[in-house]
Amino acid sequence: MEEIYINVEYDKSVDSTPSQNQTGLRSSERRFHGAVVLCLGLLSVFLLARLIGLAVLYHHSAADFSTINTNLTERLQASNNKLSSMSEERELLNASLIETTKELNRLQSLARQNKSCPAGWRMFLCSCYLLSNKSGLWTKGRQDCRNRGADLVVIDSAEEQTFLSDFIWVETWIGLTDGEVEGSWKWIDGTKLTLRYWEAAQPDNGGGDPKWGEEDCAQIKPGKKTQENWNDRSCSTFLRWICEKEA
Repeated sequence: MEEIYINVEYDKSVDSTPSQNQTGLRSSERRFHGAVVLCLGLLSVFLLARLIGLAVLYHHSAADFSTINTNLTERLQASNNKLSSMSEERELLNASLIETTKELNRLQSLARQNKSCPAGWRMFLCSCYLLSNKSGLWTKGRQDCRNRGADLVVIDSAEEQTFLSDFIWVETWIGLTDGEVEGSWKWIDGTKLTLRYWEAAQPDNGGGDPKWGEEDCAQIKPGKKTQENWNDRSCSTFLRWICEKEA
């Protein structure tokens, strides 16, 4: 049998040396991986810097919070101490007021024991009061009081208002007028009106009805509530009056 030989030549240059395309691909992969590693490294550095910054910020915030908390605690304690001190002072003032009131009442009692009113006059606290037995104009009533060394009554306390409300039984002049300036009520001693015991809707200066005229003088009306028994009337009305003077 005839033998057949096939000669196959092996080109070593093909197997041993990478092609130009393969070399470029591997170079691109290395650059890509290097870029990824670089980015990851930079990101790690950035995150580390942020963590350090947050740690520093937290440290400062915690310190600031501690300082604020300490200041608030100190202020609260100071406020509590001040409130406690004010409460003690209030108690001392109340105690002092009670003692002063007792002493005033004692002195007034002694004063009443050592003083007296003329016949026909009635004493209340340190004053004497007289209800006239005749009627007249407001100006006539005041003149009569002056002739007696007194003047029309000036009401300067709720206790005096209660006393006079029980004292009278007829409509009676008091020493209150707005004759100088309409609506500006003053007592005959020049003091402005502070305590008010007007009837509802009073004073009304006659309500604009000519038959009542200008109502510039004040009276007390009997049978009314103690807190609502004043009324303004024309000073030319004939009423009784109350005189007051010191005991």
